[in-house]
Amino acid sequence: MPAETRGLRVTRAVATGADGHAAAALHPDLRTYTADLVRPYGLPLREDLFAEGAGHDYAELAAGLFARALPDGEPADLLILAFSSPDVRPAAPASLQLSRHCPGQPTAFAVCDQGSATAFTALRIAAAHHRTGGCRRAVIVLAEQSALHYRPAAPVELPAEHRAVLLVCEEAPGPGLRPHGEDQPDGAAALRTVLDRHRRLGPDARLLLSAGLAAHGDAEATGVEAAGVEAARPGQPFTGLWSLLADRLAAPGPAGPLLLADHDPLLGRLSTLTLP
Repeated sequence: MPAETRGLRVTRAVATGADGHAAAALHPDLRTYTADLVRPYGLPLREDLFAEGAGHDYAELAAGLFARALPDGEPADLLILAFSSPDVRPAAPASLQLSRHCPGQPTAFAVCDQGSATAFTALRIAAAHHRTGGCRRAVIVLAEQSALHYRPAAPVELPAEHRAVLLVCEEAPGPGLRPHGEDQPDGAAALRTVLDRHRRLGPDARLLLSAGLAAHGDAEATGVEAAGVEAARPGQPFTGLWSLLADRLAAPGPAGPLLLADHDPLLGRLSTLTLP
């Protein structure tokens, strides 16, 4: 008799937002680090943001989520911090600091520099780590803060607020997490692809879209406002989709597959994840 297939599944998600600034944003090392980082590219610093101490520390922002997501102290084997906008405490790895708040003293590291696809990469890494036999529970922290302390070479969408989302992924019967990524430069074409996949999942399937991806289509023409389709609120380009997931997992509703989709316009990358 074949052994039962078991994989990681997202079982819980909690989110938080924060106003104001973290004390780390006023540390003089932040200016030194940022100046060294952008000097080869000739990008000007935002001296006004350094003066007011704008920005938030990811370790401080997300630390309180662990007690909410793991109220009974369930230990985790793996912790991954994923982010797209830079932290304001570059000298102290936030993933290691966060591991001190997580039961089980998990292996901890961070992934970044992949835009909105970074969250899906973190889930893919967690699933691969589970297949090695070294992980039965993983915690993924997704974070973004609203201050960019230099002027980028091209326009970028910055978050409206500091925000963090914590996903708990636990071993369960079934194939587990299978994030999918593909090159898709055109946002409207990416939306059509996702809507078609949603229809093929059946009438009970729900679709969660990032705000940026949903904005690529006309609601009447694409079905974005159809039953079972919901878009994240604008203003949170990295965490918006996952905050919406946290809301949906916490709310009672009909059972059925859940498709999440995000599109990074700078990378031309469409990322999707189907949750049973």
